[in-house]
Amino acid sequence: MANILVIGGAGYIGSHMVLLLQSAGYRVVVLDDFSSGHDHADITVETVRGNLGDVALLDRLFKQYQFEAVMHFAAFIQVGESVQEPAKYYHNNVCNTLVLLDKLRQYQINKFIFSSTAAIFGEPQGVPIDENHPKNPLNPYGRTKWMVEQILQDYDVAYGLKSVCLRYFNACGADPSGRTGECHEPETHLIPLVLQAASGKRDSIKVFGRDYATPDGTCLRDYVHVTDLCQAHLLALEVLLKGGASAQYNLGNGQGFSVQQIIEVARQVTQKEIKVVDAPRRAGDPACLIADSAKIKKELGWKPQYSDLALIIEHAWRWEFTDSC
Repeated sequence: MANILVIGGAGYIGSHMVLLLQSAGYRVVVLDDFSSGHDHADITVETVRGNLGDVALLDRLFKQYQFEAVMHFAAFIQVGESVQEPAKYYHNNVCNTLVLLDKLRQYQINKFIFSSTAAIFGEPQGVPIDENHPKNPLNPYGRTKWMVEQILQDYDVAYGLKSVCLRYFNACGADPSGRTGECHEPETHLIPLVLQAASGKRDSIKVFGRDYATPDGTCLRDYVHVTDLCQAHLLALEVLLKGGASAQYNLGNGQGFSVQQIIEVARQVTQKEIKVVDAPRRAGDPACLIADSAKIKKELGWKPQYSDLALIIEHAWRWEFTDSC
């Protein structure tokens, strides 16, 4: 099987991707600077500590291994921080990615999987959101991802670099076997925050606004299990390895769960009381974000396995009590 370089393979989604690639028989090397990634005891692959913008390190890796494809999960992802520190985001998410792409050209590696985001769309003009929805990112994080997507389109036309961009809505859950899971510092994602309130790691969970035009007044989001996300990446990789064309896909369940639903299901799964504190709306929070994933289902045969909210939370709850985070 092919040698695959997974950049950001010690992070949340990257570590799940490594496990899936291993189970599929691929030979995996991880490159991660561990600025937000973590050592996971159950992930036993060659791991190199370093930054994707390190030219000398990339030269060494590409000379040592005959990579057939590269998967990129090493972006900074915090929306609020991107507004406060845009230079950090443009430097890592765009400039360092350009360094990497030019090394792919130099070593004639023409297969690239890119972790993108629904943040490229900005304020939704309607739901569900398909791939043709206008791109109008509202923050530097979203703009960096959209910039890279456009760069990849140009690199395909000019240099024949084939890529698949996978646009996540809300990644969630954890490996069903408990080998890896979500571990951010600081944590900003709703489900782990709710579960931290259930486990006693935090006092409460804030609900930002209860007056949205949704059934219960709280925001609706499309949550997709991280294992299902990685399965989509594997399908995309296999298409590229067979000579497939570049593509872009939205990844979601196609249904929305509200903030209040998340809290109520978490109470049922954990059998714990979860204290809720109501807070004002946050600027820029749309009422509803739901993906239309029909394209990837039709073209790649993607079939999410873990769309049940209680199961998603059950997997995340099991990870909450590991010593790995």
